[in-house]
Amino acid sequence: MKNASRLKRILDTGTFAVTAECGPPKGADPEVLFEKAEKLKGYVDAVNVTDNQTAIVRMSSLAACALLKSAGLDPVLQMVVRDRNRIALQSDILGASALGIGNVLCLSGDHQCFGNQPQAAGVFDLDSIQFVEVVKNMRDGSVILGGESLTAAPDLFIGAAANPFGDPASFRAIRLGKKVRAGADFIQTQCIYNLERFETWLHMVREKGLTEQTYILGGVTPLKSAGMARYMKNKVSGMDIPDALIKRMEGVPKENQREEGIRICVETIEQLKEMDGVKGVHIMAIEWEDAVAGIVEESGLFPRPAQDEG
Repeated sequence: MKNASRLKRILDTGTFAVTAECGPPKGADPEVLFEKAEKLKGYVDAVNVTDNQTAIVRMSSLAACALLKSAGLDPVLQMVVRDRNRIALQSDILGASALGIGNVLCLSGDHQCFGNQPQAAGVFDLDSIQFVEVVKNMRDGSVILGGESLTAAPDLFIGAAANPFGDPASFRAIRLGKKVRAGADFIQTQCIYNLERFETWLHMVREKGLTEQTYILGGVTPLKSAGMARYMKNKVSGMDIPDALIKRMEGVPKENQREEGIRICVETIEQLKEMDGVKGVHIMAIEWEDAVAGIVEESGLFPRPAQDEG
């Protein structure tokens, strides 16, 4: 089976990759996804489809990926272990590959207590690192968990997430190493605002030789307002937003803060492009897909390679 991942082909050729995110709707209308797809098409190499992000019920990631695939995009199927046991996880991996989806991002998922179904039972049958290893064994060994053979192996480009800003920093590099050894082909990081701290983490990752074993894509999120910056700093776990950046946003009139947020995002990407070991950027502008094209263009990452160049 030929791997369907355009993202893999882009990274394998040494091109600085661009991915973005697309949140499925809180309903069954596919047109919502198609409208988002049109805003992203031609500006990104692949599109992550979130899996009931923040534990809120939405259209399934697998179905949304199939719709985006039909619209001409290369979807990255996000899958969280929160909602599925090992049987369901492996089943959906086979289904995704059969549908021509070429990428998967293996995640833990936000705890259900933060969403709109806090009474739901969390599954967490496997953790995210075990899940990566299971997918790798399905792909490369044609076996499911337990060793039973598959009649046909799935072919997926396997991703995982990393947070460079958790404490202690040394453990974050060690945890990344575990994900790479488990089989993560690419890594997408938490939103980067503190570049100095990110560089410290990246240095440790390079010293462990991990940048030679996996593709690291730096995560960026454009800020819409100073209030958003303060909220993310104080209320969102794993975020590191320097006070100087918040002051910069506060120093701009409210009506211009979105433009300033985009400017900061572009500046961050320009610095990430120069860092040894960073192979791409992941733009997380959920429900602000309109901003992605401008960010890509202003960052000097447009035009993207043509579809048939892979």
